[in-house]
Amino acid sequence: MSRAIRTVIYPGSFDPLTNGHLDVIQRAARLFDRVIVAVASSADKNPLFSLDERRKLVDAATVAWPNVESGDFSGLLVEYVREMSADAVIRGLRAVSDFEFEFQLALMNRKLDERVETIFMMPKDTYTFLSSRLVKEIAQLGGDVSAFVPPEVKVALNEKFALQS
Repeated sequence: MSRAIRTVIYPGSFDPLTNGHLDVIQRAARLFDRVIVAVASSADKNPLFSLDERRKLVDAATVAWPNVESGDFSGLLVEYVREMSADAVIRGLRAVSDFEFEFQLALMNRKLDERVETIFMMPKDTYTFLSSRLVKEIAQLGGDVSAFVPPEVKVALNEKFALQS
């Protein structure tokens, strides 16, 4: 008798993908058979990178993990979870301040579909301060972000901000 493939969705804007995100992805890849990094369209957030660029950066940064893939969604997360036949949603918690918002989202998702489970995962303590917003700000001001993002993302940030100069 074969075992069902366990799939988890890791949603976010990933604008840009950080080493904190990668830490969560890598650990999720050890726990699940299939990890879908679901890039939210986030048009209302006015992202620096397009949806296609963000997906390509996720794909480049996760190429070493064969059970990780990227996807994208624009509607309700629970609809995407159903569409992908996923078993759970994974969310990263950096600090206590993240918990309240994430907890509300998890409860709302459960209310919309009681089968959608949310798993909270904390990144390594070295990444608890890290956010995409801070990384973009440092890069825009000419700072070195190589300790905070994968090499592909550093190159993309440098190119993006060179074009804006």
